Parts: sequence; C-alpha cells; structure tokens
Amino acid sequence: MSQGLKRSLRVFGAMLLTLSAVTPASSVFVIVPEVITQTGTGAFLAMLAGAILSVPTAFAYAELASAFPIAGGEYSMVGRTMGGDAAMVILWLNAFTSLLAAAALALGAASFLSVIWPGLNATVVALGMIFITTLMGVLHIRTNAWVTGVFLFLELAALAAIVVLGFWDVHQPLADLTLHPVNLASGRLADGGLHPTPLTLLGLATTISIFAYNGYGSAAYFAEEMHAPRITVARTILWSLVVTVITELVPVTAALMGAPDLNAFLASDNPFGQFILVTGGRTFAVLVSICIALAIFNAVLATVLQNARVAFSTGRDRTWPGAINGPLAAVHHRYHSPWIATLVAGFTSMALCFLGLDLILVLSGTGIVIVYAAICLASILGRQGGKSAGAQYRMPLYPFWPVVGLMALAYVLVISALDPELGQPSLIANGVLVVLALAYYRLVVRQKGLWLMTGPEDGLG
Repeated sequence: MSQGLKRSLRVFGAMLLTLSAVTPASSVFVIVPEVITQTGTGAFLAMLAGAILSVPTAFAYAELASAFPIAGGEYSMVGRTMGGDAAMVILWLNAFTSLLAAAALALGAASFLSVIWPGLNATVVALGMIFITTLMGVLHIRTNAWVTGVFLFLELAALAAIVVLGFWDVHQPLADLTLHPVNLASGRLADGGLHPTPLTLLGLATTISIFAYNGYGSAAYFAEEMHAPRITVARTILWSLVVTVITELVPVTAALMGAPDLNAFLASDNPFGQFILVTGGRTFAVLVSICIALAIFNAVLATVLQNARVAFSTGRDRTWPGAINGPLAAVHHRYHSPWIATLVAGFTSMALCFLGLDLILVLSGTGIVIVYAAICLASILGRQGGKSAGAQYRMPLYPFWPVVGLMALAYVLVISALDPELGQPSLIANGVLVVLALAYYRLVVRQKGLWLMTGPEDGLG
C-alpha cells in the first residue's frame, strides 16, 4: 500500500481548508467577546495589536514550511532545525492543543444550536459533530476542501451581515474607538457609566486576540497534498493571515461603531448576537446562529483533517512503539487519505470532550504560545545553520520578524503567568506536558536509535 499522500491542492483549495481551521466567525462570536468584556471599545485596539503581532509568526511559518513542506507541520520544522528533544516537545504540545481544540469547538456549538433546539446536551452535540467530521475526514482531501468551502461561504456571509449592519448606521466614530476607548466598570451594566479602558487591560486582551487569529499556520499540515509545495504553502499561510485579519477585525470594528446602545452591547455575554438581534431582528439572528453553528462544524472538520496529517507523519517517522506506526502511516487506496490516522485523531478528540469546556480551555491556553515561540526560534536557527536553505520563500527584513515575534510571545507568557485563573494553571499543565515529552524522547525514542524524520516519498517538489 502506498505511503504517500496525493498532491491535488493548489493555493485556493489549501486556503479553504486553512481558513476553515481558523474559523473567523467562531473567533468573532466565541473568543472576541472576552476581549470586549475586558476592554470595551478598546477591543478595536486589542484586535489591531493582535493582528500586527501575528505578522512575525506568519513570516516564520511561511519560510519554514517552504523549507520543510511536510505533513507533520511544526514538529517537522522544529526537528530539522533544533533537534529531536525540541521536536518531541512541540509534537506533544501541538498535538494535545489541536486535539483539545476540536473538542472545545464542538462543545461550543450547542449554545448556537440551542436557538433552534433549546436544551441540547453540549457533550452529545460535540460527540455527534466530531464523529460525523471524522467519517468525512476519511474522504479525498479535495472533496473535503470543497465541503469546507461551502460552509466557509456561509460563515463569511454571517460576518458580512455584521459589517453591513454596523457601518450602515454608525453611532461611535472610529476616532473614539482609537483615541478614547471605554469599558463598563466591573464589566456589568448595573455599574452604570463608561470609564476609560486602562492600558494594562488592553495588553492582557491582546494576548486573547492573538489566539483569535490563530490557525493560519495550519496550511503546513496539507503541504504534502499541494502542488509545488515550497511555493504554494508559503503563499497559503500569508494570504490566510491577511484574510483572517480582514474577516475578524472589520466585523468587530463595525459592531463597535454601529451598536445603538453601547452599554447594552458591552454588558452582553453574547455581544454580536445581541447586536444582530437589535439591528436585524429575531429571524435574522436565528439565521446567523445557524451559520455560526455550521462554521463550528466546518472548523471541527478542518481540525480533524490537520490532526490526522500530524498523526500520519508521526507514524511514518516511527515515533511510537512498533505496532502503532504502520497503521498510522497507512493511506486509503481509493481516497488517498491517512484513514486510520483520521479515525485515531477523531476518536481521541471525542474522548477529550468528557473533560468539559472549562478544563479544556485551561489545559490548552499557553501551549500555542510555546509552539509559536519555537517556530520563531527555529526560523533563526534554520538560517544560521543553513538547514532551511531549500526554502523557495524567504521572509523580508530577516531577522527582524522572528526577533520581534519572540519578544511579543515572551510578553504574552509573562501576562499569562500573572493570571491566576487561566494563565498559571495552563502554564503548569503545559509544563508537565513538556517534561513528559522529554522523558518519552530520552527514555524511549532515543533508546531505539535515531528518530526518523522522513518526508513524502515523491519528493518535496
């Protein structure tokens, strides 16, 4: 049986999958409200800062993915530039975070579906959603690209509705959002008036906005299924970031500018849902909720697909005990998909649903920050050691971008360490994961000899 994935994606198809993993609508409706709770109208500045701080990491991703267009993604890039220890750490962190992400997204879908079917059990909804997307994930990657494209269109339509409603009747000028950001005292409407947003809260909210844009680097997981991957994957990553920023920052800005009752908007647990209900009516709000639920389904499908590619790569690299590697690296004879790896990734995320959304958010919080930092560092070491010399894309202004990225991510980790509710528990959980990964590498993998780091059999193109 062939162990290679079939090259059938170009930039557009790869972008459909990547943007579905980003899921801009889910970020706007699920993650950005936390930014608004902390900063009020300062959410515009926080989202703008998050977009700017995403640029360095995107450049690092693009160059490394161009040098190593391999389905393993981050661990493959880091392993080839920083060695086996670092690769195993990033593999464990990234795999754990991504598997948790599918569970978290699916658990969040119930709140939007409850508009149509009240009283839905979130765990049952999540299990059903991941099960269906796992079966779909076995199909040909090109089929899934078009499926995600259809759902992505509905997702972007919901965001476009916010843009039209917000800019149609402006109540807060952009100058006020930029120069005089305000929020509600203690974040509750009962506290009365609006107050200037402290600079410290803007900084803390920026860390959340970075997570809202996360996902543009997932194009790397589909590199082995792209034509001319050394060029295609870099373009996909950079264009995905551009589209992500536009489709998240513009709707957030429009809603902040167009909210008829700013106090009610800032006090709402679902500010964008409240905005659509007030400005577009209940029927329109229900339609948008359906679109958001479909967007989450789309994101779960894209996440399962990317997790399967990582699992496939680990099997090909013989990362696990012998009997496990072969099945993980198996490719379906008809669909050319890593079908067993897809089933493993999907069913693992289903099991993680039983942890509950709150615990999942605590466990996954800072893992992506560590992965981002490793990517920035790997881009520097790859240049210095000549290991990324095969890249057909080179970031501009090197080493400015990765250095700025490392400084920004260090700031995010410091802010997280000061947060006792989510930041500190997340740092501890991910620290334990780092120790376990290193122990596995030193005591198991290294004892077998050199950890294989292979690429696709038909060459990297």
